[in-house]
Amino acid sequence: MASDPRTPRATTRVLAGTAVEIVEDPPRGSGIRHAVFDLDGTLSLLRDGWQDQMVPLLVEALEACPEHEPRAELEALVIDFVDHLTGKQTIYQMIRLAEEVEKRGGRPLDPVDYKQRYNERLAAAIAARIDGLESRTLRAETLLVPGSVAFLQRLVARGVRCYLASGTDDDLVRRDAELLGFAALFEGGIFGALPDYQRFSKAKVIRGILSEFELSGPELLIVGDGYVEIENAREVGAIAFGVHTRENNRYHMNAGKRERLLRAGAHLLAADLRAGDAVIEYLGV
Repeated sequence: MASDPRTPRATTRVLAGTAVEIVEDPPRGSGIRHAVFDLDGTLSLLRDGWQDQMVPLLVEALEACPEHEPRAELEALVIDFVDHLTGKQTIYQMIRLAEEVEKRGGRPLDPVDYKQRYNERLAAAIAARIDGLESRTLRAETLLVPGSVAFLQRLVARGVRCYLASGTDDDLVRRDAELLGFAALFEGGIFGALPDYQRFSKAKVIRGILSEFELSGPELLIVGDGYVEIENAREVGAIAFGVHTRENNRYHMNAGKRERLLRAGAHLLAADLRAGDAVIEYLGV
């Protein structure tokens, strides 16, 4: 019987010759046939530092309310809920912002408008990276999680059908995958957030794969740096590989990423994907 992911083990063991932690031996089936990957923080570092754009925007919206706490308290509040909701579509962070604005006597914007403001700030912050990739003056490798493409390539070579599912907007996910050079590896499809946010979720993508191919849980591998996809994996009996990539931001957010992935129920944990070959051998792909 699998361990309850809400009560993670205090100790883990390490996969021989690597820094990959085995929290719990994953379920075994007839072999992994499909794999779903998150984008930001799992494969891509293109948006590294996104928190430095989102947190100030949300704090400013709360400071404009008639009744609000000191800035330091608002910042702590925002950091907490933004960090907790990371992995879900961006709109959920903006829905929470609207709720907090209303609590403080303000008149919130539509969450879609908050999201648009955030997207504009982030686009400006990473514009040089996008330009560098498009002009080929910046190597894609500098914006990739170490080992990510090699891991994908090895899975594909072994007949695993791969999918990309991200809470980032669909058009941006597709653009990033092309710019970073791994779009063609996702034969199963690329999925991102839609204007009607209720039409998309990582859980829906996962359930669709299981249903379409009549899979059992252990035939599906889920790889991500957010608690959302790890919980989704555990809910369907899939293999959950948590990647606690270090992300740079002045708020030190995601410092507890490993612990969050552990609590969400990851079977395996690693700081990046450089030990991908060893993971593939261990999983028997």
